[in-house]
Amino acid sequence: MAPIGGTAKTKKGILERLDAGEIVIGDGGFVFALEKRGYVKAGPWTPEATVEHPEAVRQLHREFLRAGANVLQTFTFYASDDKLENRGNYVADKISGQKVNEAACDIAKEVAEEGDALVAGGVSQTPSYLSSKSEAEVKTIFRKQLDIFVKKKVDFLIAEYFEHVEEAVWAVETLKTSGMPVAATMCIGPEGDMHGVTPGECAVRLVKAGASIVGVNCHFDPATCLKTVKLMKEGLAAAKLKAHLMAQPLAYHTPDCGKQGFIDLPEFPFGKILSRWDVHKYAREAYDLGIRYIGGCCGFEPYHTRAIAEELAPERGFLPHASEKHGSWGNGLSMHTKPWVRARARKEYWENLLPASGRPYCPSLSHPDNWGVTKGDKELIQQKEATSEQQLKELFNKQKFKSKVVA
Repeated sequence: MAPIGGTAKTKKGILERLDAGEIVIGDGGFVFALEKRGYVKAGPWTPEATVEHPEAVRQLHREFLRAGANVLQTFTFYASDDKLENRGNYVADKISGQKVNEAACDIAKEVAEEGDALVAGGVSQTPSYLSSKSEAEVKTIFRKQLDIFVKKKVDFLIAEYFEHVEEAVWAVETLKTSGMPVAATMCIGPEGDMHGVTPGECAVRLVKAGASIVGVNCHFDPATCLKTVKLMKEGLAAAKLKAHLMAQPLAYHTPDCGKQGFIDLPEFPFGKILSRWDVHKYAREAYDLGIRYIGGCCGFEPYHTRAIAEELAPERGFLPHASEKHGSWGNGLSMHTKPWVRARARKEYWENLLPASGRPYCPSLSHPDNWGVTKGDKELIQQKEATSEQQLKELFNKQKFKSKVVA
């Protein structure tokens, strides 16, 4: 197969690309995309599909590559041993964390060879941290995944999806022992992490821990994420520290989110999706802010990634292969049989359209649950056993009192 989005020449590393001012496009949200396709269970959000359905993971990697991504993250989100056995999850016992992580690396590396893409091994926050386990215990969990990434020779590492900067720092410190470049992204908004550490201070701590690339991912929409990265950029400048900036937001509208982000909204995890045109705007604003690692997280599908690549095609000098079947700003609609649809084949139409919800009397904003629990709280102590009916009953009763969504 011919390489996608590049040539067969020796691939440049992540820092070599960013240092040269190149735009790096990350892929999208695998757990959400594969849940929609029937390969991931909503709730645990764990990646056993790498072993159970490798063809599905391989195809999604290939679609993101074709859409313009030149970083493929291993599908190792929530693939730590403690998460794979949390609340009745069978994966740790029946498959093993090692097999899940190894398969993820093999699949990503195979597809990356089809284009000019790098493979990033990723770790994320752990149930052990939320249960107040020690620094040594949490770092041991990260190290198990890291050992596999080193053995499989991924190109660089990402510590992503951290609500607490303390745990993110522990992850970066662990990953940095490999000698590979490390990126670190937190799932925080402008208010900072769950213990009140500001975005600027979070960025400073991550860079001091060894991260060469810092930013945010998940939990918030593009507009909110870019506000947060701007605060990180300002914090680094004030501390006289340098790092490349990275953004991988949700593909959902979340203007109503509080500190906890998307997971606090009643619609989570089945929310209000961004259009491809929203993503064009995000890509341009991210670029103008100085961010050069631009991607997506939960909700991002290949067509969203294609929108990033198409918006930034003038700067990159080429379009992704997927644009062969997509006219710029809908201009393919000029071939439609109906005249009123042909009239939509222009940028001005899609930039100025205010989409309707389709639901009669639908409110414009959601009311966040705002339970206010975080690391160290009794309700966040994790367990190996499946959630009991009594535990669920107690939660249902609390939800009725807190959110009043269900009578």
